[in-house]
Amino acid sequence: MVVVTKCRLRAGIEGTISQAVRAAGLRRTRYRGLPTTRVGHVFAAAALNLIRLDRWLIGTPLGGTRTSHFEAILLAP
Repeated sequence: MVVVTKCRLRAGIEGTISQAVRAAGLRRTRYRGLPTTRVGHVFAAAALNLIRLDRWLIGTPLGGTRTSHFEAILLAP
């Protein structure tokens, strides 16, 4: 059970990091030095929270889990 809980936690964190890379471009920083990079990350996190708040207020459904090709074959009638 502990492994399942850790995997779920990691999946949530990985999704957040992926969203940060895609939406805020956090792969590279435009600042030099740790303090300014931290400020950039704080602004990116605030932007992600605003994006999530907007989607929640509008009622946009969350993305579904993708189905692998093998699973699609198994689910086919």
